[in-house]
Amino acid sequence: MSELPARRNTNRVPQHDYSKPGQYFVTICAENRKQLFGIIQNNEMVLNDIGNMIDFWWQEMFKKYKNISIDQYVIMPNHIHGIINIVGADLCIGPVQNNNINAIDNKNHIDSGKNIVLPLQYKELGQYISWFKRMAANEYIKNVKNNNWPPFNKRLWQRNYYDHIIRNDRSLDRIRAYIANNPKIWDNDIENPNRIGNIESELIKV
Repeated sequence: MSELPARRNTNRVPQHDYSKPGQYFVTICAENRKQLFGIIQNNEMVLNDIGNMIDFWWQEMFKKYKNISIDQYVIMPNHIHGIINIVGADLCIGPVQNNNINAIDNKNHIDSGKNIVLPLQYKELGQYISWFKRMAANEYIKNVKNNNWPPFNKRLWQRNYYDHIIRNDRSLDRIRAYIANNPKIWDNDIENPNRIGNIESELIKV
């Protein structure tokens, strides 16, 4: 078996327009890869209450934004893998207002109207994921207060996320299979802090 492409060091492709129709494989990790969302039992993922909450908001993202469709995804103990299909432009998404400046991870791009103008790599795909992370984190905080969920340190999610542009059907099929089989390779998963191997078991070819 072959190693997955290295990740976390580079993410967005600067020249790529993430608002145009396409398919994207994304990985979003819990801060410090803390295992909060459930456990692997008999090569299957068993979600706990936190994992079920994460699952709810992942699906809600596709209800909120009408120009994306849901595809294969899996919630793992400390991360989520999923495919996001952008099927058209979302006319509801415009410039980000100044009071949302902290939602953007890189240097601010501000036009004369005091709006933040997102570079191509932060349009739409990044905004969808930012919404998902924010909604899940807000509900988590409520449950820390009301249901004694374990508190997290500063952030629920890692600040960034990994994305891979899916360029053809062969790549799409491999990624779908990788997502479906992810619980079976947890012992060797790169996101598993206790992994016994150093590689994941599938190669995603572009």
